[in-house]
Amino acid sequence: MLEVELKVKIASLDPVREALVLRKASFLGRVHEHDIYYNAPHRDFGVTDEAVRVRYTDEHAVVTYKGPKIKKYGLKAREELNFGVESGPDFETMLNRLGFTKTTEVNKWRETYRMDGASISLDSVDELGTFAEIEIMVGNEECNPTGQIGRIAKEIGADGEPILASYLELLLIKRSADQS
Repeated sequence: MLEVELKVKIASLDPVREALVLRKASFLGRVHEHDIYYNAPHRDFGVTDEAVRVRYTDEHAVVTYKGPKIKKYGLKAREELNFGVESGPDFETMLNRLGFTKTTEVNKWRETYRMDGASISLDSVDELGTFAEIEIMVGNEECNPTGQIGRIAKEIGADGEPILASYLELLLIKRSADQS
């Protein structure tokens, strides 16, 4: 599957949340996500623009592989593969034994909504602030959901300059700047 998303920084989650409620978006819940990112021993994901993460929530652990970004739509698009694991810590031990190294951790609170075929996330990310993401999964690169994503963004007040960097990339840039 190909994930196509618009991510924008917003000053406050409240106006977007209110717009979602007014439009009768389905509220799917609020969860704390603790993401641990890894780099491979055989190639540098920072160079290849890939990512491997283990995501912990209160309920389970999910491993995700994200392929390089595709600059086709003017938004962030990339292949995403997700699978649940019985034990996140055991999976991390396996990664370590295979030579993978921990890159960094990202913590966020995420509220998720569903509206017009899109998943909408309101994120509060430690060290970075508040963001809205509108995401549509498509079966192949021929499908172009940018018009639908743009319409939803305008309707809920989350339109702005698309951020193409991941939270991982934004956090690494911020930390590097803070150390300078």
